[in-house]
Amino acid sequence: MSVFFKDQTSCCETIGERFENFLRRIFTNWGSFCVQHPLPVVLCTLVFIAICSSGLVYMKITTNPVDIWSSPNSQARKEKDYFDSHFGPFFRTEQLIITAPQSKVTIYSPYFGGSDVPFGPPLDKSILHQVLDLQNDIEKIEATYENETVMLNDICLAPLAPYNNNCTIMSVLNYFQNSHSVLDHTVGGDFWVFADYHTHFLYCVKAPASLNDTSMLHDPCLGTYGGPVFPWVVLGGYDSDNYNNATALVITFPVNNYHNDTEKLNKALAWEKEFVKFMKNYSNPNLTISFNSERSIEDEINRESSSDISTIVISYAIMFAYISIALGHIKSCRRLLVDSKISLGIAGILIVLSSVACSLGIFSYVGIPLTLIVIEVIPFLVLAVGVDNIFIIVQTYQRDERLAQEELHQQIGRILGDVAPSMLLSSFSETVAFFLGALSTMPAVRTFSLFAGLAVFIDFLLQITCFVSLLGLDIKRQESNRLDILCCLKQKEGTEEKSDGFLFWFFKTLYAPFILKEWVRPIVVALFVGILSFSIAVVNKVEIGLDQKLSMPDDSYVLDYFVSLSTYLHSGPPVYFVVEEGHNYTSLEGQNMVCGGVGCNNNSLVQQIFTAAEIDNYTRIGFSPSSWIDDYFDWVKPQSTCCRYYNTTMQFCNASVVNSSCVRCRSLTDEGKKRPQGEDFMEFLPMFLSDNPNPKCGKGGHAAYSSAIDLINNKTDVGASYFMTYHTVLKTSPDFIDAMKKARSLADNITESMGLAGKDYRVFPYSVFYVFYEQYLTIVNDTVFNLCVSLAAIFIVTAVLLGFEVWSAVMVTLTIAMIIVNMFGVMWLWSISLNAISLVNLVMSCGISVEFCSHIVRAFSVSTKKTRVERAEEALAYMGSSVFSGITLTKFGGIIILALSKSQIFQIFYFRMYLAIVLLGATHGLIFLPVLLSYIGPSINKAKFLAANNYRGTERERLLNI
Repeated sequence: MSVFFKDQTSCCETIGERFENFLRRIFTNWGSFCVQHPLPVVLCTLVFIAICSSGLVYMKITTNPVDIWSSPNSQARKEKDYFDSHFGPFFRTEQLIITAPQSKVTIYSPYFGGSDVPFGPPLDKSILHQVLDLQNDIEKIEATYENETVMLNDICLAPLAPYNNNCTIMSVLNYFQNSHSVLDHTVGGDFWVFADYHTHFLYCVKAPASLNDTSMLHDPCLGTYGGPVFPWVVLGGYDSDNYNNATALVITFPVNNYHNDTEKLNKALAWEKEFVKFMKNYSNPNLTISFNSERSIEDEINRESSSDISTIVISYAIMFAYISIALGHIKSCRRLLVDSKISLGIAGILIVLSSVACSLGIFSYVGIPLTLIVIEVIPFLVLAVGVDNIFIIVQTYQRDERLAQEELHQQIGRILGDVAPSMLLSSFSETVAFFLGALSTMPAVRTFSLFAGLAVFIDFLLQITCFVSLLGLDIKRQESNRLDILCCLKQKEGTEEKSDGFLFWFFKTLYAPFILKEWVRPIVVALFVGILSFSIAVVNKVEIGLDQKLSMPDDSYVLDYFVSLSTYLHSGPPVYFVVEEGHNYTSLEGQNMVCGGVGCNNNSLVQQIFTAAEIDNYTRIGFSPSSWIDDYFDWVKPQSTCCRYYNTTMQFCNASVVNSSCVRCRSLTDEGKKRPQGEDFMEFLPMFLSDNPNPKCGKGGHAAYSSAIDLINNKTDVGASYFMTYHTVLKTSPDFIDAMKKARSLADNITESMGLAGKDYRVFPYSVFYVFYEQYLTIVNDTVFNLCVSLAAIFIVTAVLLGFEVWSAVMVTLTIAMIIVNMFGVMWLWSISLNAISLVNLVMSCGISVEFCSHIVRAFSVSTKKTRVERAEEALAYMGSSVFSGITLTKFGGIIILALSKSQIFQIFYFRMYLAIVLLGATHGLIFLPVLLSYIGPSINKAKFLAANNYRGTERERLLNI
């Protein structure tokens, strides 16, 4: 047989055998060196760990969701930056949703005839008075920041300041000027009421910008802050346009967002904290209130993370305890304290954790910030990889017998030479896969991949250095009969009994022979192919997105707010259609492209948004846009009394001013009645933007449009501008994703119809949620790219480190690919959506799957048994027990504890996915893969067979050659 193989050995087989032998010699010599010189090796590794971990003092944790989920180069991020730089950042919102469950529908009968009008429970006058009291109390909330009192009027959005310092409060009470007396204002006689708050409400919901309701009340509808209060923003739970049927009131307090001013931002945060505290303690039996603050979600996530610390600690404690105990090979109670390896197990765990600390420290040195995903996931990953290698080293030694005339350092060197190539194969393939995963454009995935790749590689280096030296010291302790942990104490003389251990005996004697029986193998293949087919069928059914409710603790007040949001609100987030700088608004052609009035293009910007709002079920654009250019044309026309200036100073004269020197901006001639163009357009536009609405002119643009136009070149030209509307109600992730897609499609159509193709500006939509949901537009492509890159890296590294055995690499890659596809099947069955968190877990599952598969395949490739079935049985017997005890059992206990977490994210994305990763990895690596190898595994490497006949290695290889 040897002569035949010698004649048939191919060039690749020879190269592979020589490469395998080269690795064996390198690791053998290295292992022997580490055991002979434990003190220098351990000291050097400690110094290395200390230097790397010192970078943790520079550690920064990114909690800003924008930085975690959105790439700086993404379209949404660029559009957000453009919007913020030209119009200011989107405001912070504090919102209440109020119902009146104890009240009933009331009927209003108009005095001057007409049908009776039902008014919803929260529109009862007594309820409105109570809500106004609450609103006033919120305005009086005081917070303290650095010994300075902060109130709402210090941080609120006040568009007319300093002329009008009233805060913007989007509330139905603003129809009544936030005043109890106006709410009680009635006109009537002794027996009849001609007009009251019902009359005023019905008028204002139709004309929210009116300064005179034209009834006998003659009260204004315009909000005290100087702008309109749209009914769809402040009312909820109504049908069609019947706002009087509202079942909920919505009160919104916009607060200035100070991105570049930390002190002012901290003041806003301090007030929001007191606001949340006030609302938690507020009680009124007539009102049911759900509320939310801008800081609420982040606060609740932090609270959730803190509450889950105990769960995580218990999870890791169970894994640590198992590792420390399971490493021992105890055959008798008498030698329990000698043969146990608790101290070695603890050392192994500390090495794993040190590798994580080194990775975090090194990247902290270079200024790469961490994310919570990195902190939560990487220890789990490195523990899986590191513990598996520890079990392989220790259990191989425990099964090995020292040869005659062989010293301890030679024995451990020989063992390391046998198992270290397998460890190198798994660790290096995972490292390369993770580092290539850093090519992802998604910041969360890229950061995780970088930290994970370096942690896995450092863990491997520490295991073949520090751990090997510590193993040698522990064996010397054991051979000298010193107690574990209390090594200064010595037990009476006794000898260590070498035996296989129960798991090894079970795998070798029972499990491996059974799973590879002739009738069992076809059943295994059919079962796994069936599961794979099912998973392929449901891959495209996995939902994309992340339900906001999952990020909240079960007892969070924000969950009630989310429920009320989806139940009552009739308008979604505001959306701004931004025209970038470059458009010519002074020409008739340029005006017709964007305006929506008489003479404007049928496909103008405003007209297209209006048309889209007519089919809101499809476009998810809920309302007609606010058009500054159309309101400006109405304001400047000479028929109105709005645009006036002092003929002496040429300064703007407000319509409320009575002064003979105030004259119209434009004459009442035919030419004057036309739209202003050229210099005329820019001459009066700054006046329009500075004009406060008043009873004689409600079209002043200061409150509504002062931030909508970016005047440039010393206010002689219009730069960027926006036209605002609202999305329809968006309840689920698919709703948000679809709304963004439809808005972008609409903006692209507008850009095309305006003839902007090839020009250096365009129209784009912006809403505050786009930056978070854009990832889902490309999540499928990102997932395919990351997983394919990982699989390609695993294939190449495996092929090289297995001695250029391409077919063995195909077996590993194929099995891991099956595990990944089956993960999608589990995600569909278990309602786990595809998002950045689950993508990180899928990338991680690639790495852990390598541990389940590569050791088995390498053991198969170096086996010199005659048939594939015998080689698969031997590989499963010798490596299966280590893989099972090193990964499966270690992880299983810790994962089960995660099910007790209060966090829904932990329960779904960590407990469910981690459990699936371990179970799928174990079943594929320990059931399917050996069967697959027994059918189509690579043929025996003839060069390795010849070398094995001339080599006396570990007990395993000597047994193979008998």
